[in-house]
Amino acid sequence: MPKGSVNIEVFKERLRLAWSWQGKRFSLYMGLPDTTINQKVAFMKAQQIELDMATNNFDPTLVKYKPQKYDCISVSELFDQFVDYKRRTISIGGLNKYLALQKHVSEFFKSKTAISVSETMGMKFKEFLSQKLEPVTVRERIVLVNACWEWALKKKLIVENPWADIKVSVPPKQRPEPFTLTEISSIVQKFRSDPNLSHYADYVEFKFAVGLRTGEAAALVWRHCSANCDRIWIGESLSNGLESRKATKTNKARTVPLTPRLQQLLLTRRPTDFQLDSLIFNSTNGSAIDSKNFCNRYWKPALTALGIDYRQPYTTRHTLISHCLKNRMNPVEIAALSGHNVRTLFENYAGLVNPPQLPDLMSDLMPVSDLVLTADSQVDRSQTSE
Repeated sequence: MPKGSVNIEVFKERLRLAWSWQGKRFSLYMGLPDTTINQKVAFMKAQQIELDMATNNFDPTLVKYKPQKYDCISVSELFDQFVDYKRRTISIGGLNKYLALQKHVSEFFKSKTAISVSETMGMKFKEFLSQKLEPVTVRERIVLVNACWEWALKKKLIVENPWADIKVSVPPKQRPEPFTLTEISSIVQKFRSDPNLSHYADYVEFKFAVGLRTGEAAALVWRHCSANCDRIWIGESLSNGLESRKATKTNKARTVPLTPRLQQLLLTRRPTDFQLDSLIFNSTNGSAIDSKNFCNRYWKPALTALGIDYRQPYTTRHTLISHCLKNRMNPVEIAALSGHNVRTLFENYAGLVNPPQLPDLMSDLMPVSDLVLTADSQVDRSQTSE
């Protein structure tokens, strides 16, 4: 071993450092298994010791070089800390995703240290999740784990992120068909005419007409309206089970000009003694609308009674955007009204923005209806010959 250098060794499948200083041999057990990432950690420690020896700052008690907090924190402990950090800023629905992942992390990694997690181990965890969850959920969970490691890097709890290049392929999923104009009319009329549904009639019509996200509609209060209700500001969202408000999905606010019909709907709905922070649309008990309860008790029965194929209430948003694009409305204007990122709008609705047309290569051939008749005639002749 060259003088003044620190050697990285593997002893009983664990890393240790060995060197000499002033004629005395030293060794430092890292307590880490021999992996690529841990080798980097050991190398960084070795460099620190070599520098200290060269500058006469070496600590012969080795206290200065003992494993730091990132050397021993377990994956479960790290993720628990991350969940506690996120708990203060996310909705109940969002928190449930972290709590569900927390169980999988604990089950898979057990007592493994965070520093020992390699990209290979990350891929095995992805496979572990794939046996339990749908691809889209696996992708979501890996994104959360990656966010945890990014946070831990900033907190200097770890030294490297093995999750950055782990991707999950999700098969394309067909979007639900938007409601037709006839279906929209039938649904709104059903809510207005049925005593069991009428409380939510304005809410349903407003969602169809403005294309709000579910949380945005639940969060609307009267201070969001202009004095004469011809415009509405959308900049907050409210999730089920959470009283505190948060920003919209894109963290951007928008102001939507309302049609005369919607303006009159709000003016008629607004009490004379209204409070600025009172909800515009509420549940039958006066609280914020719970989307799951609304869907199960009112939306599904209404569609079933009308004989309309079930689609989630969120499809009201997809419906408005689809009809706007089919009517050749400027996609940039649609993005501004719906609160979409323009790029996202083009990615999700490309087929409606510039719908491709197949060339009619068969225009000079026999009509399909004649082909059917010809085929039927051949069958008849065959039966006659028998």
